Amino acid sequence: MPDDKRDSSPWYWLLLVPIAIPLLPFLYNDMEPRLLGFPLFYWLQIAFILLGVGTTTLVYQMTKRRP
Repeated sequence: MPDDKRDSSPWYWLLLVPIAIPLLPFLYNDMEPRLLGFPLFYWLQIAFILLGVGTTTLVYQMTKRRP
């Protein structure tokens, strides 16, 4: 593998956050608090999606090659 195509940026470790956080059941093992009538589990799943999108965007912006 040529060195110009290899990227071992430490920013890539941040991608483990949106994988590991949803695997912690104590975060969403409850019905309360409710948000707009939805139990915690449902709106927290949306928050996990937003966490994944935000983290992926941040890592992409910090690791893309600039001319």
